[in-house]
Amino acid sequence: MAGRSGEQRNRVVVALDRIRQQIGLVLGAAASARAAAEAELSRLELERLIVAAGMNQATAENQARWAQHPAATEVFSQLSNVRTQFYNDWSEGPGVLRDLVAANAPGPAGLPPGSWLGRVGGNPGVTAPGLWRIGSATAAGQDIARTFDVAVPLLDESHLSITSAPKTRTAIDSIVQNLLMRVFSTFEPGAVRVHLWDVGQLTAVLPDLYPLSRTSALTLYDPSGLEDLLDELAGHIRRIHATGMQSGHTSLRELRRATGQRLEPFRIVVLYGNGETLEPERARELKRVASGALAAGICLILIDVPTTLSTSVETVSLLDERRAISSMTGADLVVDLDPPLPSGQVIRAANRIAEALAAKQGGPRSFADLLPPEYGQESSARELRAPVGFYEGETVEVVIGDASPHALIGGPSGSGKTNFLYSLLGSLAARYSPDELALYLLDFKEGVSFAGLAPGRKDASWLPHAKLIGVNVNTDREFGLALLRFLADELRRRSAAAKEHEVTNLADLREQDPGGHWPRIVAVIDEFQYLFAGRDGVTATATQLLEDIARRGRSQGIHLVLASQDVAGIEAFWGKPAVFEQCTLRIAMPKARRVLAEANNAAVTAPKWHAVLNHDSGVAHGNQLVHVPDASTKNVFVKLQHQLWERYADSFARPRLFDGAHSPVLEQFPAFNDLKPTPKPRALLGQSIDVTETACGADLPSSPGRNVAVLGAATAEALSIMESATRSLARQYQHGSVEFVLSCPVEACLPAVNELLERLRGEGHQARLVEDLAATTAEIADGLSTLEGSKILLLYGIDAALPKLETKAIGQPKSGLDQLRILLKQGPGHGVHTIGWWRSIARLKDTLGFGGTDDIGTWAALDVQGNELAPFAAGQVVHWSPRPGRALFFDRTTHGAPEVIIPFQRPETEGAGVS
Repeated sequence: MAGRSGEQRNRVVVALDRIRQQIGLVLGAAASARAAAEAELSRLELERLIVAAGMNQATAENQARWAQHPAATEVFSQLSNVRTQFYNDWSEGPGVLRDLVAANAPGPAGLPPGSWLGRVGGNPGVTAPGLWRIGSATAAGQDIARTFDVAVPLLDESHLSITSAPKTRTAIDSIVQNLLMRVFSTFEPGAVRVHLWDVGQLTAVLPDLYPLSRTSALTLYDPSGLEDLLDELAGHIRRIHATGMQSGHTSLRELRRATGQRLEPFRIVVLYGNGETLEPERARELKRVASGALAAGICLILIDVPTTLSTSVETVSLLDERRAISSMTGADLVVDLDPPLPSGQVIRAANRIAEALAAKQGGPRSFADLLPPEYGQESSARELRAPVGFYEGETVEVVIGDASPHALIGGPSGSGKTNFLYSLLGSLAARYSPDELALYLLDFKEGVSFAGLAPGRKDASWLPHAKLIGVNVNTDREFGLALLRFLADELRRRSAAAKEHEVTNLADLREQDPGGHWPRIVAVIDEFQYLFAGRDGVTATATQLLEDIARRGRSQGIHLVLASQDVAGIEAFWGKPAVFEQCTLRIAMPKARRVLAEANNAAVTAPKWHAVLNHDSGVAHGNQLVHVPDASTKNVFVKLQHQLWERYADSFARPRLFDGAHSPVLEQFPAFNDLKPTPKPRALLGQSIDVTETACGADLPSSPGRNVAVLGAATAEALSIMESATRSLARQYQHGSVEFVLSCPVEACLPAVNELLERLRGEGHQARLVEDLAATTAEIADGLSTLEGSKILLLYGIDAALPKLETKAIGQPKSGLDQLRILLKQGPGHGVHTIGWWRSIARLKDTLGFGGTDDIGTWAALDVQGNELAPFAAGQVVHWSPRPGRALFFDRTTHGAPEVIIPFQRPETEGAGVS
């Protein structure tokens, strides 16, 4: 039993010894492994330090410290072997890279500047080089065999981000300028446009390229213009995207390859920042632009603009003025930047490119270049098209039709608005005959912009397409209202015809009614805001009519062109955007505001003699810059007008000219010259402010109240109305059938009255000037029942005779005033009509007494306030403020409300002032 126990103990001891031995072996191996691992880690750390510093670039201190490392010999030997093997393998590398750059950067894109600087490129821009040289790099040492070209992708390939180092602005400018000159010298003129913005400088941005800023090749933006530039780019991207999608392509490069044509120029946008983060909104907009820019042919070059773009971007980071690192070569290789191009050579090269671009675009273009070879060959059935200017040598058209029915033109004084209108009108008139196009032209400002389109004393020609020309109507808002009423009536007429022929637009109406006369109508109203200058009935009615015409005119071929220096202050349209919404065609002259969409400030930077044309309601992506040639100076438009006049004058009537600065002459007025004897005489008092050249007057039938009163102290106008009424009546009565009885207690007016008296007698009429008006009125009143023929009682300044008329003669039951009241009340029924001039409303009331106002059926008020006229206007409120050369006319038998008229011109008699 004891022996068995001892044997068992021995086996346990042996087993424990074996375990201890194995544990010792394991611990020893672990210690060795740890020591080896620590040694390897130390060796790798040494290797990292040497690689980071560079074997040949390390300082003596570092090399001495590394030599003390136990693995120094092994590490240095291994790295030397690796470097030797690398350079053995790399012997072909620089040559491969040089060949790669040469293949992808042909010509100016990769060659030294001596072979291309100063020459004009010829690449049409259908395809573009893939790389553009910026410098060179060397793999190691000074071995020229290991030096290779460094180039970056641009245009369709990638954006470029450049980061500066202290005092490297000159080097930055050199990189950008070298790249831009390589691009400009590669492509034919016009194939590239550069947009240049610098947050810190107004003008000193790449000054050597300034010759190109005279052309469309280079556009400079103010420091505050980044928002406008980004909006412009965003609009361009949307437009290119829409064009590409319509043709089934996703990028401009694909579209160029498919069509074999350069449909749009390349665009390079250079943004100089200052290292500070952009405003959040600008940064977001930049990222949005960058994401779609390459597909739209836009390449961004960002200098010190810290932002992350979610698209292809290569980088260049400067170390100093001559060296940089680039994402194209990696952080371990230093790029030796190309030296700056000689300033003088760059300026001369830029001049040559600018001159070549101007020559390619045909140089300065004139108004004559807008005109077609043959006049009047186009049809306006579907729309109107008219080139109005040029952009990069190509004509730019205005389209007026269903899609863009009305136009809004804005521009401050001197911005070229009138010149643009002449360019538009001339281009339209040259393409469409007067059967296809009718023009109604109205200028509210104090000028004669359109006066030359009507026949004048010096030039008998006129524009055959013009049906109405109104100038100097700034105080005659009623004439603008008359034009709108005419257009509204024409709209109703056309709508009725369209309904009758079961069509909905002008093109179909002309097709169904080929015998009808349905030209497209273009109504141009310059300074149209004058229509809404007052808070009165004119403004209210004009607003209603304009909205209706703007809304429904497009389908019936009636188009509005509204021009203004400033549309911001038109109170009539606050909260009523109907008119502006219909004006999808917007033309903004330089410095114009509120014409384009609210965020579209393209016109602010537009150069002189240019306009921003936009068919998309002023939204930025619809902008088209156009150079407008001189169309308004002497002999430019006139030459075209003479040619059209000689072609069409025999077939079309001269236009109606309304000049608010001149009163009509009675002897030249058609309505007066057409008068003949008639049983229904009508006294002409003045010219109506209307589209047609019509006279307003008062019928004088044998009816109660058919007397005429002229009211106010304005002597010249009063004499004119009295004379025109008398002379027009004289033409309508047979000789011997009427007697004119004149009374003039106002001594200053006697010369004019005597002149009229002699004229009446010279025409064979009975006429007499009486001094005792009381006796005359009694004579006529007493003989009313037995009167044969007619009498016209002409009373000049009758209120001056009231004191005498009020006096009763001894033994007479009635005074002269009583007899006059009898004539006013009963005379018209017996053929006796009174045309009297009262110098105030109060004196007229005194004349009428308590009999009311019914005996004055017609009146013309001069310098009388509207609130005084209410009793004589059926009690309605009269909006009238006296204006020189104008009268307010009301006939209770025909008028719903008074209307403004223009008394005929009459030379003032010397000393005719009446107090």
